[in-house]
Amino acid sequence: MTACVWFRGDLRLQDQPALAAACATGAALALYVVSPSEWESHHDAPVKLDLWRRALHALQPGLATIGVALKLLRVEQWHDLPPALLAFCQQHGITEIHCNREQGVHERRRDRACYALLQSAGITMVAHNGQTLLAPGSLKTGSGGVYRVFSPFARACRARLRAEPLSLVPCPPPRSLPVDIASDDIDAVWPEALPHLAEQWPVEQAHIDKRLKDFLSDRVSDYETARNFPAQPGTSGLSPYLAAGLISPAQCLNAALAFNQGELETGQVGVRSWINELIWREFYWHLLNGFPQLSMHQPLKPETAAVQWRDAPDDFAAWAQARTGIALVDAAMQQLLQTGWMHNRLRMVVAMFLTKNLLIDWRLGEAFFMRHLIDGELAANNGGWQWSASTGADSAPYFRVFNPISQSQKFDPQGTFIRHWLPALKSLDDKSIHDPTTAQRQALGYPLPIVDLKSSRVRAIDAFKQLNRTP
Repeated sequence: MTACVWFRGDLRLQDQPALAAACATGAALALYVVSPSEWESHHDAPVKLDLWRRALHALQPGLATIGVALKLLRVEQWHDLPPALLAFCQQHGITEIHCNREQGVHERRRDRACYALLQSAGITMVAHNGQTLLAPGSLKTGSGGVYRVFSPFARACRARLRAEPLSLVPCPPPRSLPVDIASDDIDAVWPEALPHLAEQWPVEQAHIDKRLKDFLSDRVSDYETARNFPAQPGTSGLSPYLAAGLISPAQCLNAALAFNQGELETGQVGVRSWINELIWREFYWHLLNGFPQLSMHQPLKPETAAVQWRDAPDDFAAWAQARTGIALVDAAMQQLLQTGWMHNRLRMVVAMFLTKNLLIDWRLGEAFFMRHLIDGELAANNGGWQWSASTGADSAPYFRVFNPISQSQKFDPQGTFIRHWLPALKSLDDKSIHDPTTAQRQALGYPLPIVDLKSSRVRAIDAFKQLNRTP
């Protein structure tokens, strides 16, 4: 063995540049690092960890067909990884490691430490771009800076994609696995048996390919509108697979372009809208690369660090436990708690409710989401929360506050979503279900709202106005 591919959030065979580069040198090993303490400190959700575990089980036989054994290296903390990685390389005769870059500041520090120690021992570590459409940092503003606003970023991104269409990296060809190399037992190294949703989120490549194909052929034409209605199956259902790297953004984009006759900005409205969402994901990863403070619990807009967030643990607990008394908010939180996933529009609704109506620090909500989401990605999760809290790039103006009752009436008009996740309210009529009367709440055992939406909106706006006032 001379080469190793270090798998991270890229658990796939197709369009995997690090895997292809490692195999191009000849015989290769695959490595996955198990870091339970790091997962805990990064708030990785149990359902997401289980998705990773199942993905590795699916990846292992695929690697075997191309002659690559999968090894697992367990280190509790990344601080311990460089010497452990060096020992692994020396044990197996590895002279070069290939990996795909990660953008979080802790991940970049980890990689720099590994690179330095490996280099001192004569071992090469080569980083590739496999997480995003374009390498973060490769798109600059006219003045050479990092884009902070989505629209000009999206224009620059589309221009680059038109000029330089993406080519997918093929899976290495089949070959025999060396007889003296065996893959590790994943379950023996994994920290514990975790709860999972295997039926809802299967990890087999054939299923993921079919999910993408079915979305483009059956539902993408209605995506522009249907994606806003949580009771409808209007989204792609691919977010957990993108987050874990079971499918690449380039695979999604190229499939969309093929379906849209190669058109990036014209053609079907639904396809263009979905491509726009892929570019939003791209935007957040580029922001994370360009502004390291985003990985360190800091707002992108420095002046918003002075917002006087409320210390309200009881209100936060009510939000987290789906008992705010606001039907759509509670239904959305029940969806998250029971499935590990939440509809995208509802993520904005519940985030604005927490940060604006309850005036609770967005960082508490960001961490809570990561501890529960099967598709939790640092960049998108941070970007979404800072958008809702009006603290980040291209964020909602501070005076824009979603009214969750109006959102419910508009996007769940018959209360279908609410009835599913709050069955105690299913007997209410289509009007009352969005905001039950006091008598109805008492009869059904549903709590009164923990906050007045109108006065709390004024309170939030005033809190942000204070940032612009001189002492």
